[in-house]
Amino acid sequence: MTVDYNLLFVGGGWKQPATSNRITAYAASTGEPVGSVPEALRPDVDAAVAAARAAFDDPAGWPRFPASERAAVLERFAEAFAARGPEIACRVSIQNGMPISLSGVLEASAPPMLLRYYAELTEKWSKPDVRPGRFGGRAIVVPEPVGVVAAIVPWNVPQGITFMKIAPALAAGCTVVLKPSPETVLDAFLMAEAAHEAGLPPGVLNIVPGGEDTGRHLVRHVGVDKVSFTGSTTAGREIAATCGGLLRPVSLELGGKSAAIVLPDVDLTTLMDRFFRATLLNNGQLCWLGTRVLAPRSRYDEIVDAVTGLAKSLVVGDPLDPETQLGPLVSARHRDRVAAAIDCGVRDGARLTAGGSCPEGPGWYLDATVFADVDNGSALAREEIFGPVLAVIPYRDEDEAIAIANDSEYGLGGSVWTADPDRGLAVARRVHTGSIGVNGYANDPVAPFGGVKASGFGRELGPEGLATYQVSKSIYIDQLV
Repeated sequence: MTVDYNLLFVGGGWKQPATSNRITAYAASTGEPVGSVPEALRPDVDAAVAAARAAFDDPAGWPRFPASERAAVLERFAEAFAARGPEIACRVSIQNGMPISLSGVLEASAPPMLLRYYAELTEKWSKPDVRPGRFGGRAIVVPEPVGVVAAIVPWNVPQGITFMKIAPALAAGCTVVLKPSPETVLDAFLMAEAAHEAGLPPGVLNIVPGGEDTGRHLVRHVGVDKVSFTGSTTAGREIAATCGGLLRPVSLELGGKSAAIVLPDVDLTTLMDRFFRATLLNNGQLCWLGTRVLAPRSRYDEIVDAVTGLAKSLVVGDPLDPETQLGPLVSARHRDRVAAAIDCGVRDGARLTAGGSCPEGPGWYLDATVFADVDNGSALAREEIFGPVLAVIPYRDEDEAIAIANDSEYGLGGSVWTADPDRGLAVARRVHTGSIGVNGYANDPVAPFGGVKASGFGRELGPEGLATYQVSKSIYIDQLV
């Protein structure tokens, strides 16, 4: 059975696409087609941006709604999405291989939570700030929505990342044109149904599924005021260059090669569930995972054995099975790319202790893979692989561990594992990264998330995630004499 859509969600309703081009969705566990949607090409992007522009410029439109009224609409959106949550989680797991136990959290529960969080936050953070002036008058600083937002999201956590963008953007009063990834489109259309049911005003949210050409046209579009992109560093550099030339604000959440620093005092075997979530979650298809495991030389063999044992113990299977911990990768092309990186690691002399091969049978599966004796200068340690592949790197002392962690072009996530949380905090503060955990890792909605160096710039989540969709207008009031 397949799910097919024939119309695009643009301007508050379902519209005929400009062409007959279609995007086919596939099941990662079988390689079989499971549905299709129209492919949005340039005329469709033009129509979507025009609808968003009209909705933003309307004198009585979305940006002019009182914050409490926007919050009420977002609450209805949260309710409509939550009602579809189990089906959305299922569609995501089928398409990208995410274990259903995880998609139930990241794809079904997190989006309504983010809508409600920002609905509550906007009423507090949208108020003018009156400041006494130094020249006798006063200044009123008014936060205003930045305008029409182009939001481009990847396939690995399609709904979770979508709402990291659209929840604060909509709460701020922006209108949005969303481009989902071609690999995960069926869930986006179910989300559009929820938006329609919730009564989002026409043009406030528009969805244009497509590939690179669709994304480029959206980023360059004259009607767009800000771009928010999550994806590869290569694509992020191109988008940054385009937005720089246009003097257009842009937020970029890009790749990572984060370090999981195992300190000598920790009993890692007691933290294996947390360690799994910080290093191999979602089949290794998360940008912030700690795929470089830094182990002290004094306990190196022991740590390698523990990490190897974890990889070999994972339950591999159908992503819709609640017991599955490791599902298939998103596509044959992506699996082959990860397999090529593993072959490169073997050729470079790293010691393979777990995995390294693709199981026989249908689907795009790859065994959880661990390499020992990895040099931090090797491709295995420097390039983002985006699959279930860990590189265990030895270090001599704490200073060298921090130096190795910082010796990367990336800086997105990371973790420190220790029996002493205070020591863990001290080490975490010395790692040059946008986010890091001690004895675990989480993207908590209250705290900003984003990267440094080649991992991008700008922040999502927290009040900072709302502020990125606002601009500050200063109004100066002279004191009358």
